[in-house]
Amino acid sequence: MEIRAAAAGDVDQGLALHDTLVPYLVTTRGMLTRRLARPAEPGRATFAAFDGGELVGWATTDLIGGSDPSAGELRLLVRPEHRRRGIGTQLLAATHANLRAAGATTARVFADPSSVEWAAQFGYRQTRRVVYAGIDPRHAHDQPEPPSAVKLVTLTEVRPEALYAVDVVAQRTKPGDAKISARPYDEWLAAVWRSEDTVLDLSVAATYRDEIVAFTLSLGDHTMIWSKMTSTLPEYRGRGLAKLVKAAALQRAADAGVRGAYTANYDGNTPMLAVNEWLGYHRIATHAVLICPL
Repeated sequence: MEIRAAAAGDVDQGLALHDTLVPYLVTTRGMLTRRLARPAEPGRATFAAFDGGELVGWATTDLIGGSDPSAGELRLLVRPEHRRRGIGTQLLAATHANLRAAGATTARVFADPSSVEWAAQFGYRQTRRVVYAGIDPRHAHDQPEPPSAVKLVTLTEVRPEALYAVDVVAQRTKPGDAKISARPYDEWLAAVWRSEDTVLDLSVAATYRDEIVAFTLSLGDHTMIWSKMTSTLPEYRGRGLAKLVKAAALQRAADAGVRGAYTANYDGNTPMLAVNEWLGYHRIATHAVLICPL
């Protein structure tokens, strides 16, 4: 059994592993190819575990960012038939070492409930739960009629600085354990607006008096998408705008040929859970949010 840094040649096996174990996390070929094309660094690395040449485990690290620069996160996957052989333990050790090298003092992971007891021995404790849901966009609820003063546009039709201003508010007010502060505009422009993982033509904003008041941002490609963020400015909440932009985005996705749309919400985010249920999303999995000191 070998554990090493994942390389560009591991894309096919890595994609197959994700499609088998966690298809709802939306890992496209483009996403994986671009990630592995970038050199690993402290706080951002990908590890692969092989048994006889077969990929049996995968782990990634990233820094969450925001008001606490020492917060790290990881993802860890091991094929069920290869568990209880120490593979997860070795992958976890590699991710922790990578995060520590970046100055991280905590690690967060979203884990299957069956892993909670195993993770506890390494110091992880559960803080809350996150719900994953998916839908074939062709089966989504019809888009509601927008109010007469509200206009729906794709993000290709808005100025990036206008979306940035609304995203700053969205990051500050979203539910979750990690409170995200605004990143500098130039950094946001490169990481979000110009990212090849962002699908601007399948992302929708609602404008009122030419100002963005709600938006939904999609990642992925034109085969599957991930709803990265849906938010409404606080003073416009409770008016159905989140439902409106998500329904419009799903309609565009269906027209573009997307057959899988996925999202996740904390279990306490009842407004968005209700929106997704109304749209027709079906729950796929519930993960435990685990955090440990490094």
